[in-house]
Amino acid sequence: MQANYVKRLQWLAAIMSIMLLSACGFALRGPVALPFKSIYIGMPESSALGGELRRHIRANGQTQVMSEAKDAQVILEVLSETREKQILSLNSQGRVREYNLIYNFRFRVRNNVGKEYLEPVDLQLKRNITFNESQVLAKEAEEVLLYRDMQSDLVQQIMRRLAVVKMDD
Repeated sequence: MQANYVKRLQWLAAIMSIMLLSACGFALRGPVALPFKSIYIGMPESSALGGELRRHIRANGQTQVMSEAKDAQVILEVLSETREKQILSLNSQGRVREYNLIYNFRFRVRNNVGKEYLEPVDLQLKRNITFNESQVLAKEAEEVLLYRDMQSDLVQQIMRRLAVVKMDD
């Protein structure tokens, strides 16, 4: 009888905890709904960032990526995109011990007659990387991976910015 009572309490506690978790409002992030029907992305087809951004926009299923700016409702215009590598620290012999990788991206959103829907936005991502001259190839590969990770973060930030564009036609 006592064991049966304990099992019922455990089940009740489990059900209550599930109900509490479902009531907190937690939900996985779904596709980003963009407030426009079509977009032209002012980046070359060969651009890794442009390709990833196009894939994310197409994945939402509601917005078309146009190949011509004149056919699009809005245009994502890239104003600048730069990658930098700054020395962060040196060892006692004056050799580089750490670098700071910086990815700067500046863009705006407008229509094909020049009306601006999103003023120029500056995005900057930074990552630190240690350096060891005995592992040059491994550190170069790590740098490439860090830039790729920053690129993915950048696409997510751009998507969030695009989702809040106010379309007041």
